[in-house]
Amino acid sequence: MSGLFQDDPPPADALPPPPAGPGLFGEALPAAPPAAAPYRVLARKYRPTSFNDMIGQEAMVRTLRNAFAAGRVAHAFMLTGVRGVGKTTTARIIARALNCIGPDGSGGPTVDPCGVCPNCTAILADRHPDVTELDAASNNGIDEVRAIVDAVRFRPMQARTRVFILDEVHMLSKPAFNALLKTLEEPPPHVKFVFATTEIRRVPVTVLSRCQRFDLRRISVAELSAHFAAIVAKEGVAVTTEALTMIARAADGSARDGLSLLDQAIAQAEPGVPIGADMVADMLGLADRASVFDLFEALMAGKPADVLAVTDRAYAHGADLGVLLQDLLDLVHTLSRLKSVPALRESAELPEAERTRGAALAERLSMATLGRAWQMLLKGIGEVEAAPDRRAAAEMVLIRLCHVAELPSPGELVRRLSQLPPAASGANSPAPGAPGPATPRAWAPPSGNGGPARAVANGGAVAAAAPASAPQLAGFRDVAALVAERRDPILHGHLVHSVHLVRFAPPVIELRPEPDAPRDLAARLAAVLTDATGTRWTIALSAAPGEPTLADQGSAADSARRVAAAAHPLVRAILEAFPGARIEAVHDARADAYGLTAEPVLGGQAEFDGPEFAPPDAEFVDADFVDAGFADGPPR
Repeated sequence: MSGLFQDDPPPADALPPPPAGPGLFGEALPAAPPAAAPYRVLARKYRPTSFNDMIGQEAMVRTLRNAFAAGRVAHAFMLTGVRGVGKTTTARIIARALNCIGPDGSGGPTVDPCGVCPNCTAILADRHPDVTELDAASNNGIDEVRAIVDAVRFRPMQARTRVFILDEVHMLSKPAFNALLKTLEEPPPHVKFVFATTEIRRVPVTVLSRCQRFDLRRISVAELSAHFAAIVAKEGVAVTTEALTMIARAADGSARDGLSLLDQAIAQAEPGVPIGADMVADMLGLADRASVFDLFEALMAGKPADVLAVTDRAYAHGADLGVLLQDLLDLVHTLSRLKSVPALRESAELPEAERTRGAALAERLSMATLGRAWQMLLKGIGEVEAAPDRRAAAEMVLIRLCHVAELPSPGELVRRLSQLPPAASGANSPAPGAPGPATPRAWAPPSGNGGPARAVANGGAVAAAAPASAPQLAGFRDVAALVAERRDPILHGHLVHSVHLVRFAPPVIELRPEPDAPRDLAARLAAVLTDATGTRWTIALSAAPGEPTLADQGSAADSARRVAAAAHPLVRAILEAFPGARIEAVHDARADAYGLTAEPVLGGQAEFDGPEFAPPDAEFVDADFVDAGFADGPPR
């Protein structure tokens, strides 16, 4: 019987008959449209439902299979990897594997869930009461975790095991992590935890130590291409192999990202028209691979007009020139690998263009040229990202690469300069007044007020034996270094910049302080030395000129090293060959923290005894060239 509001359906004979004939105004009645099923994107439609469907994670699948077969399933799993490699999918498969009861309802935990039992279908539909999936990015507080801890105490309502899946677990707050620790360490036997994260370093170590960790790796381009080819075959869509490879490369190891791009490519194609590489390149805003090779060949040939013509065509087709630089960077990396490992030229993982044109380029270009192109492109990409006009910045990077391509490599430059005759290279014509490399010589301290105990002014050996109580203080530089070690930066700064040494005769030091030196400098220095050596020291103040300060001596020594380096024939030839190049610094491994060696300072001018330069016929190494002190690597 119908209720008050007729909530029961009326009997069939009480329904009015369907209208026969035309409508009220003579028009034909419209046919009821068929109910259309909602469209499911490829990433959801082809999400793996078993471990057999997963690609690229063989190590994890093998471990889980063995664990289920041996009954050694951990109580907590930590799944980490980049987005779209199958972390959440793996968590759901584990939940089904733990709770599957088989088609007949009598099965136990299995690594191959049936997919048809009530537990499997409910978990697949995301409506199982015993499988809780929580997004920690939006539920990251301690209240949510306390709710989980409270729910752990109750046995499953329907399934065999309660499974808690926490996605993006690194987003949990510190109190939330702490609230989970005890339960995570000793959960009830009917509870399992599965965590997924893309930022494994943000997960506390205390949590990681309680979980069995699996690192899901990026899926290779070859595996993604084969996977996409199988999917488009099921969808009845024609896609070229090159287009699939471009989509797989743009996916950057993520199956979900690649399927989203494939979905987009299928949607923009005309029915019945195969999806080619040109269409995918337009969709992704990429230059096609042939254009990248054309551009790189024009760069290495030093043809800026051809380079700009290629970039103009790419820009007109919608390509981002910043992305184009990244394509060039990827090509340089591929060519470097082909140069280093020739066997890769036969690898099936490389596209045809890399195996043919890439192999020829790798054969023709040197590693020094490829390394230089890599560094300039890497720096140029940063410039493009920071520039207000990306196109102009990218073109400036490419023009610089064209002009650098005309220059010889550093090794070739050294070989060319080494072949110059002596008169041309300047081997026998040093610059007027430029000091040459000094030969180490013995230097006796002058006699006079200091007597036999007088020390070399800049820290050389003491003529007479130093007192046994302070054998480590062989000169005033050692005194300054000792003050630095005693963590007195103010006193150390005054000793370096505001003090002239007049006489050093341990345990007596005679100094002439600058006007800006503190009045208690002598007392403070004496206290530091006495405390460090156990011997009473006397610091006398004098009006004698004394030696230059340690800072002045270091500046003089640095200037002498620069002059001597600039006078070397090979360095001078390099400076002449590259207008605008400069010597940034000359490093001497024997110099101390004050830039001084054991050579004396005479009259305020340091005797230079710089490092020996390599002979002109020496083999050149780029790293040594940078260490020689040239700004930004090779001379500019």
